[in-house]
Amino acid sequence: MHIVTRVVITAACLAAAPAAGQDPRLNVRVVTDEADAVLHILELRAAGRAPQDEDWQRLFATEGYRRLQQREHSLQRPFEDSTFRSFVMSDSLLAHATALRTTLEQWRTIDANAAARRAFAYLPQHAVIRARVYPVIKPRDNSFVFEPRTNPAIFLYLDPSLGSAKFENTLAHELHHIGMANACSAVRKDPATPAGVQDALDWMGAFAEGLAMLAAAGSADVHPHAASDARERAIWERDIANVTEDMRRMEQFYLQLIDGALTEEEATQRGFGFINTDSVPQGPFYTLGWLMASTIEQVHGRAALVASTCDPRTLLSDYQRAARQIARRSGRSLPLWSDVLLRRIGAGGF
Repeated sequence: MHIVTRVVITAACLAAAPAAGQDPRLNVRVVTDEADAVLHILELRAAGRAPQDEDWQRLFATEGYRRLQQREHSLQRPFEDSTFRSFVMSDSLLAHATALRTTLEQWRTIDANAAARRAFAYLPQHAVIRARVYPVIKPRDNSFVFEPRTNPAIFLYLDPSLGSAKFENTLAHELHHIGMANACSAVRKDPATPAGVQDALDWMGAFAEGLAMLAAAGSADVHPHAASDARERAIWERDIANVTEDMRRMEQFYLQLIDGALTEEEATQRGFGFINTDSVPQGPFYTLGWLMASTIEQVHGRAALVASTCDPRTLLSDYQRAARQIARRSGRSLPLWSDVLLRRIGAGGF
């Protein structure tokens, strides 16, 4: 029987001063207390013993559970102790207890530093990655970042089908988001920028998903879903084949934002429609973001790509120049943003 403990795997020195050779920009801690507490209850059930109040209170007091509940409530989603208790007591979850325990033990061995190094390779030198990573057992099978600018947390759904390579890839992806939020936090919005243009630029910030795909892969020469299963890879191949059509749809969206033609609710609905497909978090922000980022790296180098990290204007204009250069060199045609859009957002040198 496993004893429930608050387990913290530290990917950076916990002392006040960093040890020799450690990167002072890095402090990643993987906190497994919520998953351990759930597994403890499942193991009690498997042994024919009923969980006691102290077992439930131990679960509800874990850092992982409390922050997960905080995140769901921040999105106006119900996430109550009684509902979660029913989830943990379900027969379907009990049937996966052994696989969940095996997966958690495998994930404990992952080198968070290695995942962070992938992210740092695509971030400005001043970027800092400090985060708590929570592998969690929960009803929804999604992974996400919470409070990236203030108290960064990464929640990773404990998925037995996720091998070590995919776990490290996912962790690198999310750590890139944390580092990007930190690196770009000092960038101030220009008060002279018209509201509609700023709205468009803010939504273009979602191309960070594509940049994170590239960073997690480690190179523009590595398939962004090299560590994924066949289903995810098939969805990516389908979506990457539609980038020209997606670019046109997104361009219309941005121009409508600039013109103030959408209500806030309409903008939110349209914008998030570019993110989720087939319950897999992909879509045009991922595919187009990756296409632009990988093209810039291939033509102008990684340093040029990193320089555009916090500036969508530069990202789009650098991509435009790189795509045209590829067309001149090889005749290979890549989709282009319209000059109208680039002028209206204030992009230069395209």
